Amino acid sequence: MTARPSKPPRATRKQSLITSAQFEKLLRENLPMMADWGVVVEAIGHGTAILSLPENPRFLRPGETVSGPVLMGLADVAVYAALLGAIGPVPLAVTSNLTINFLRKPGAGAIRAEAEILKLGRRLATGEVRLYADSSVEMAAHVIASYVIPDEKSGG
Repeated sequence: MTARPSKPPRATRKQSLITSAQFEKLLRENLPMMADWGVVVEAIGHGTAILSLPENPRFLRPGETVSGPVLMGLADVAVYAALLGAIGPVPLAVTSNLTINFLRKPGAGAIRAEAEILKLGRRLATGEVRLYADSSVEMAAHVIASYVIPDEKSGG
């Protein structure tokens, strides 16, 4: 991937509560579609994550560009990774809302997702994802998503 100047995730002194290897295992076991897509976990921090999706002709829509559902899927799993970096391996945390703004056509190449948890509450977390096309310094899409964190006693 081409290096690009982008907004770095906020610095934090806390260590991630899940490793990249643990998150990749969780994907294989609980979200095999994302593993099948070839999602690459580049980094997970406490409330941050950087994931990428390799170029794949199956992800394209007419016009030779990565489709919206693929961008939304990558963004969703990126927020999930950032959240688990902050709370640890909680497979039952689920998306409650996801809003995406498509800013420019990403083209047919790889996609990079930079996620950050903006607010972490006891039962709800809100995060942001910036999606970039492989060779672009400009965002292809911007996402705001909320996740419900299950109650420890009920598991959901």
